[in-house]
Amino acid sequence: MEPTLSFLMTTSGDESLIERAYTDAVEQNDDMDETSARILDAAYEQFCRMGIQRSTMEDVARRAGVSRITVYRRFATKDALVEQVVRREFRRYFDQFLIDIQQAETAADRVVLGFVSSLRAIRRNPLIGGLIETEPDLVVPSMISDGGRTLAVVRQFVAGQLRREQQAGNVSPDLDTDLVAEMMVRISASFLGIPSFIVDLDDEEQLADIARRFLVPMLQPPAPRES
Repeated sequence: MEPTLSFLMTTSGDESLIERAYTDAVEQNDDMDETSARILDAAYEQFCRMGIQRSTMEDVARRAGVSRITVYRRFATKDALVEQVVRREFRRYFDQFLIDIQQAETAADRVVLGFVSSLRAIRRNPLIGGLIETEPDLVVPSMISDGGRTLAVVRQFVAGQLRREQQAGNVSPDLDTDLVAEMMVRISASFLGIPSFIVDLDDEEQLADIARRFLVPMLQPPAPRES
């Protein structure tokens, strides 16, 4: 696998990178000092402009206005720096998702906004979206060859939102939140990873219509089978 894409499967202990980003968002973890944040900002800009492979720690230090030693003191290796940059981008994705769905008044509207927000946040991210667009043959296998952990984390996130809707009385208590979240996430992931010749993924009105037609009905539990 290309080193630039290994972040999708990077693990620390028992948690993947995206799992830690999810935890950061849910628990609102913000423990980064000013210098580290400055380095991450510079690294993000450098990676977006020049690509991860062609960027060096010296390039990042120069862009951040700090010494190379300062960069290495906070991020021991380039891989560690890349991991933290991407982790922060996924954290921003989760944060933005929560902000976007707060604009909706109903559970159905939140599903629509969430779907559109998810695709927009990833596709328009200069770093992650750029990799998906330019290297789809590498990105898609890396997302599905981690034993399903990446999809499972996002499914957990969506299922948690659906359970909150249940607790608020907005959807049926009989709704299988884990299964519905699984289907929603897999549909979103397929659009991200596989080009469509029918759906314009940059047309948010079309995406919203798809969500209303195919995702919102999932909020209704299946009717009991007749015996």
